[in-house]
Amino acid sequence: MTAGQVSDYTGAAALLGSLPGADWLIADRGYDADWFRDALKDKGIRPCIPGRKSRGKAVRYDRRRYKRRNRIEIMFGRLKDWRRVATRYDRCPKVFLSAVALAATVLFWL
Repeated sequence: MTAGQVSDYTGAAALLGSLPGADWLIADRGYDADWFRDALKDKGIRPCIPGRKSRGKAVRYDRRRYKRRNRIEIMFGRLKDWRRVATRYDRCPKVFLSAVALAATVLFWL
């Protein structure tokens, strides 16, 4: 978890070493950086990240796969219906993760 004013690159650089094995990483334009794409390719992960509008050369990505990322955003929207998760009452990261896991379990069960 990072503060609201911290850029996406900072969080990506911190988590890069602990990424689990995956075939694809789908992310939004905030993660469009050549170093991040190269690091993902070194780990054997194919990036599905559209290029920023200010990028000079267009970047190829799987548009169909990128459009399906809304499923993840819908899940986060449902989690935010839980007031405890949305306002982050729990300051300890372990307790917050437990609240998120509980909410996700109940949402999956319903």
